[in-house]
Amino acid sequence: MKADKPAGGPNQQPSCGEVETKSFRRLIYDHFRGHGRQLPWRETFDPYAILVSEIMLQQTQVDRVRDKYREFLAVFPGFAELARAELSQLLSVWQGLGYNRRALSLRLCAQGVVDRFAGRLPEAVADLETLPGIGPYTARAVAAFAFGEATPFIETNIRSVYLHHFFPERAAVKDSEILPLVERTLDREKPRDWYYALMDYGAMLKKTRVNPSRMSAHHARQSPFKGSNREQRSLILGSVLAAPGITEADLVDALAGDAASVNRNLLQLEREGFIREECGRFSIR
Repeated sequence: MKADKPAGGPNQQPSCGEVETKSFRRLIYDHFRGHGRQLPWRETFDPYAILVSEIMLQQTQVDRVRDKYREFLAVFPGFAELARAELSQLLSVWQGLGYNRRALSLRLCAQGVVDRFAGRLPEAVADLETLPGIGPYTARAVAAFAFGEATPFIETNIRSVYLHHFFPERAAVKDSEILPLVERTLDREKPRDWYYALMDYGAMLKKTRVNPSRMSAHHARQSPFKGSNREQRSLILGSVLAAPGITEADLVDALAGDAASVNRNLLQLEREGFIREECGRFSIR
């Protein structure tokens, strides 16, 4: 499919009138009707389950989240259960998703919901943003998917759609240029369906085109996980979970890692509240 030409010069923001909006929506919905993805978090309106999925999906591929999402909800079915979860159990269930700080933030968020909102996730974006781990995107996504709130937001696949259709000959496009188009084309009667349709269209573009996200001013290629410091942190946590009381020397041997980097990561994980050290042995805090 050929991308639409932007209106005006190369540095001007394209317009999107009523006719263009209807045509654009029709294109996105037509694809969604024929190729919409069946994902478990799209089968629920439970605010808690939707929040869990949004936190898990940050910087993590959909296929990795699918099974872990079901497992997580089986162990922690609601805010109350998550709020009182032991850290070792939480991290054990979270293993495989990476970015373990998100698990801590999600538990803190659950504790905030229980303590401040009587166990019910607030609907207002402003209230959602006061909770740990919920930033501007997550607040608006949860508001749309759980509460039907028609509020504009951008994530990676949505960004790809607007870059492809409205900025085909531009580079370094800022989100501030895209957001007005998201707002103008937003289906305010069915925001949940509309955003799911946009995300699926964007996922298709990434598989069939040169990644449109490269035209974004905010695009940054993620560094490989293999051999990274993130991998070593994950391996350390996995080892401590599997063998509580493990020593630093045993960790260095088990990971076949550099002793200095293992020590540095142990100290950092301890400062972040993941592990504790007693008499030279490490366990989950």
